Amino acid sequence: MNYTDKLDEAIARLHEEGRYRTFIDIERRNGQFPHAVWTRPDGTEQDITVWCGNDYLGMGQHPVVLQAMEEALHATGAGSGGTRNISGTTVYHKRLEAELADLHGKEAALLFTSAYIANDATLSTLPKLFPGLIIYSDALNHASMIEGVRRNGGAKRIFRHNDVAHLRELLEADDPAAPKLIAFESIYSMDGDFGPIEEICDLADEFGALTYIDEVHAVGLYGPRGAGVAERDRLMHRLDIINGTMAKAYGVMGGYIAASAKMCDAIRSYAPGFIFTTSLPPAIAAGAAASVAYLKRAPELREKHQAQAKALKLRLKGLGLPIIDHGSHIVPVMVGNPVHTKMLSDMLLEDHGIYAQPINFPTVPRGTERLRFTPSPVHGPSEMDALVRAMDGLWSHCALNRAEAAG
Repeated sequence: MNYTDKLDEAIARLHEEGRYRTFIDIERRNGQFPHAVWTRPDGTEQDITVWCGNDYLGMGQHPVVLQAMEEALHATGAGSGGTRNISGTTVYHKRLEAELADLHGKEAALLFTSAYIANDATLSTLPKLFPGLIIYSDALNHASMIEGVRRNGGAKRIFRHNDVAHLRELLEADDPAAPKLIAFESIYSMDGDFGPIEEICDLADEFGALTYIDEVHAVGLYGPRGAGVAERDRLMHRLDIINGTMAKAYGVMGGYIAASAKMCDAIRSYAPGFIFTTSLPPAIAAGAAASVAYLKRAPELREKHQAQAKALKLRLKGLGLPIIDHGSHIVPVMVGNPVHTKMLSDMLLEDHGIYAQPINFPTVPRGTERLRFTPSPVHGPSEMDALVRAMDGLWSHCALNRAEAAG
């Protein structure tokens, strides 16, 4: 077999389908975000505005976070030096876990290098702890959740997205004595819709199931202290395991679960994804802890974030662009064709200095390709005006349909 030819064929298929992904080489400038510098393929530089990042509140450049990281870096050095079990647990890791447990009103929290690893490691380990476990997973769950459920070797059931009636049918069809867990999200990041948390908790109570919620696109952004949608809706106490991230609203890096002390202890003791991974650098843990603590006391940032998202959606709707609006901070503009989506993204970047990465299959289903904008409190009126003007002009230039806003 000619392995190189096979690689060429695989990559060529992506090009033909219009979904070959390219890295945009950008350099964030501290204190200037969302402004950054793009290094073009020819080596020249261009100032751009980032409109697709997950640093939702600009905490990646906040002085409180940077100071905590600098102090920890000078105090401890660069890396942690090992796994959590072997020399890699520091006061910074313990402090961050305590902040996260307090945030979610849980007994404990457990750090991972990313929320992807936290989902994968936890969901793939749970059947070891509860033999015969059946996991009921929402059809649009994150890839990390899907991977964890797929790898665990246990029984799984996929319920239609946010379809509580279908979930009930699946629960009713299984052995009442079997251990069960329902895995879902609070905000689904591609459409920006909310999961039916209370209804799922009701079903979990009725059928004796554990609940596992992914709040990665909500922590820091919703609730009085930023604990997520479950805090906003006063439902955190009904959730057994909460997954979150420090890489989005908190502006740093890392993932975690928050749960009972026994649950965290069991996952810590059995999950290979935790046991054999070098722990986060102390400086990262310190910055994340500072960010979590700060946002517990900064509801004004969350309010401004929501106001920015509402303003952008209102203006794009006014142009007749087909956006999806479920009331969250996510602003998806539907294009429906991978080639057109990439073309729009390229023209926004090259002609207008606006960076919005195209979202294509397999991140979203074929035919639902889109641009996904993430307005933040640090996007000013001039940046929003420039984006709206560019989208209006490019939509006409590409002869794309204007439609009633989707919902």
